[in-house]
Amino acid sequence: MNPAEQESACKLLVSAPDLGDENFDQTVVLLLEHDAEGALGLVLNRPTSSEVSEHLPDWAEMAVSPAFFFFGGPVSVGSLLAIGRHQLGASSRNVQTLIGPLVIVDPAALITGEVEGLDALRLLTGYSGWSAGQLDAELASGAWHVVSPLPDDVLCSDPDALWRSIMRRQGGKLASQGLYPEDLSAN
Repeated sequence: MNPAEQESACKLLVSAPDLGDENFDQTVVLLLEHDAEGALGLVLNRPTSSEVSEHLPDWAEMAVSPAFFFFGGPVSVGSLLAIGRHQLGASSRNVQTLIGPLVIVDPAALITGEVEGLDALRLLTGYSGWSAGQLDAELASGAWHVVSPLPDDVLCSDPDALWRSIMRRQGGKLASQGLYPEDLSAN
């Protein structure tokens, strides 16, 4: 694992304001894996228009506001992924720890009721994937900023403000990039 891979796993990728890729413009991606074979992450700030209550009513109450499915990325759209907040001391069956109390939840176990001890849930469709060396090249070109997540970033209740909020709290040049207009052509 090279240094860029070591420092970016379980971090946030925050897109540069002028990334030029509609799948990732002004996105925040939770990077789950990054190694010599590639990278995998989940976009955290792209809710869909599909409400959790329409498809999984048993989990709607636990879904973090806004209680919509989120677009995790352009790969395998339609597949279900879940991130949750695990209660201290609860059974850790069918979950994998990410950061602190945050866990990846086995979606099949979630649907069959074999997951316990969650007090918050975000459901996503699809994921973001990069082939071997692709993310490293994008990082080297300045397309992404790697930052450490705060506890509320991953299950953020205001996804529309997440990108700007993270950029602004970095200070310096990154903070000023958070002031870019939503539509750069309007500048």
